[in-house]
Amino acid sequence: MTAAPPLQGVIIPVTPFQQNCSLVWCGETRRAAVIDPGGEVDRILAAAETQGVVIDKVLVTHGHLDHAGAAAALAEELGIPIEGPQREDRFWIDGIAEAGARYGMSHCRPFTPDRWLEEGDAVAIGAQTLSVHHCPGHTPGHVVLHHAPSRLAFVGDVLFRGSVGRSDFPRGDAAALIRSITGKLWPLGDDVTFVPGHGPLSTFGQERRDNPFVADRVLAGGR
Repeated sequence: MTAAPPLQGVIIPVTPFQQNCSLVWCGETRRAAVIDPGGEVDRILAAAETQGVVIDKVLVTHGHLDHAGAAAALAEELGIPIEGPQREDRFWIDGIAEAGARYGMSHCRPFTPDRWLEEGDAVAIGAQTLSVHHCPGHTPGHVVLHHAPSRLAFVGDVLFRGSVGRSDFPRGDAAALIRSITGKLWPLGDDVTFVPGHGPLSTFGQERRDNPFVADRVLAGGR
């Protein structure tokens, strides 16, 4: 009998923004985390029931409403902690209810994470450990979560298939975003598959080959 992968998951697109909320669990213990619950708590809970896993914590990559809008409600419903993002995103979380109201997303509530995450931290999902990489640019407190054994990363809105995150929001920084991608993500390996905040999965190697914003040849000036 083949052993279960150490880390398993499903993607649950939530909110009108179709944000890739991830339900991720340890194959050994069936303990789970929800990464970026922007909304639709009932669907997230139903997915956990379908998979037969127990949600232990909420993980947040950054403070935008489509990623963090339902973090408070989910944590309260289950009595579990919230970890992330990095503390420089506090101002986004503090204003999340007002931002939600502008988009008709009345469920959005501010919160204080039980643990702010920093570069070099680790988060546990059951018996599995994910490394934390602080990747500012889209927001100042954005973090990326990497599970080395699975060659898998959850990158929020830093990087997408064929694109990169916006940097025109308050305290966004285009140069910092490129540094985050090339200095924090590329060293993890071309074979790493990443789950972006929106759209299809890709690999870092694929983006280095043909992403019009951060492909190696683009950053080298077309050489």
